[in-house]
Amino acid sequence: MTLFHFTGIKGAGMSSLAQILHDSANDVQGSDVEKYFFTEDPLHEREIKVIPFDENNIKPGMTVIAGNAFPDSHLELEKARELGVNVVRYHDFLGKYMQDFISVGVTGTHGKTSTTGLLAHVLSGHAPSSYLIGDGTGKGTEDAEYFVFEACEYKRHFLAYEPDYLIMTNADFDHPDYFKDLNDVLDAFGDMALRVKKGIIACGDDINLQKIQANVPIVYYGFDESNDFAAKNIVKKSEGTTFDVFVRNEFYHTFTILLAGDHAILNALGVIALCHYEGVSATVVEERLLTFNGVKRRFSIMENGDRIIVDDYAHHPTEIKATLQTAKQKYPDREIVAIFQPHTFTRTAALLEEFAASLKSADHVYLCDIFSSAREQAGSTTIEELGQKIPNTKYLQLENIELLEKHGRAAYLFMGAGDIQKYLIAFNLFLDENETA
Repeated sequence: MTLFHFTGIKGAGMSSLAQILHDSANDVQGSDVEKYFFTEDPLHEREIKVIPFDENNIKPGMTVIAGNAFPDSHLELEKARELGVNVVRYHDFLGKYMQDFISVGVTGTHGKTSTTGLLAHVLSGHAPSSYLIGDGTGKGTEDAEYFVFEACEYKRHFLAYEPDYLIMTNADFDHPDYFKDLNDVLDAFGDMALRVKKGIIACGDDINLQKIQANVPIVYYGFDESNDFAAKNIVKKSEGTTFDVFVRNEFYHTFTILLAGDHAILNALGVIALCHYEGVSATVVEERLLTFNGVKRRFSIMENGDRIIVDDYAHHPTEIKATLQTAKQKYPDREIVAIFQPHTFTRTAALLEEFAASLKSADHVYLCDIFSSAREQAGSTTIEELGQKIPNTKYLQLENIELLEKHGRAAYLFMGAGDIQKYLIAFNLFLDENETA
């Protein structure tokens, strides 16, 4: 039996893939930095060996799956070439793996992880399904019929895939360290659309996705009644959202989701449309939607005394708007406190005005130092530049975390893709130690 060694196993996609291979009765191990990441928890639960990077980890006969974040000059990859060990990049391995299933990819600038998680949950109620979610969750199911996976557009990695179906949630300018502009992003999505074998499910409310061309049918979903699948008669409550779905202007079914925000309705619509296309009964979809509570770090809620504390991955202006909208629907009687850590200097500089506009709808805004990704050099843009564009913004450090205490029973939204969780943990510890909750 082949031993799979993952170089960079704590990466979100890498961790998920390692779990899938392990669940499918393969021998799996991996290496990474010793710093803790939440994506390693399911690895430890499965007793998958996670070890520090070391060239001596590489042995003859194994297959090395290399994370996209690591260059060919990485010490383990150099050792693998020296020993003649097979090395395959994560996205290339995944592209070949999915060929044995009915594969459904989910792509888009925003909403990939949430939609992938929801689709995996719903389809699993219809037929055995394996899935790879970008929050570090993966599952290999025996005799799986479907393979649901998140397809990331960064560096055009998703062009390694040729899925049967593709859900496209939106197309927006992001990853300015790689994409030159919005047109560059749209070119990538256009190329991806041409790789789909059976059908595309796209959000028709996104003007950029309306430009997509493909060799397979494109089914559109959204709020506008011109879409093939449209949500109408929407009822929003703090505990969830109910809406009617019309298929080409004919009533189809009423669905309820335990999630808030317009983006959650759209994500569900994409899943409903795909399931309709695949012949999944509306009753099964309805039942599965009612038992889905979200994915990791997407509006993950905890409480400390009478305070609501939310951990969220939002790191783009569009995502921040969606997170704030969700908070206002769920907690209409609470102040909304946004604690935001920008992720990458390049993104902050490119979208400075958009970040400022998106945060202004919060009642209070705290900004943390910009998180610098390993894939970039520290830039000249500063957190103060963003703060100057938002009235009454405060600068938050771990040393002055007590600044948040004065907001009492507010909803505190800790948002970011870096290490924003250290601020959340510090705030919880402060509350516990001072018994102010």
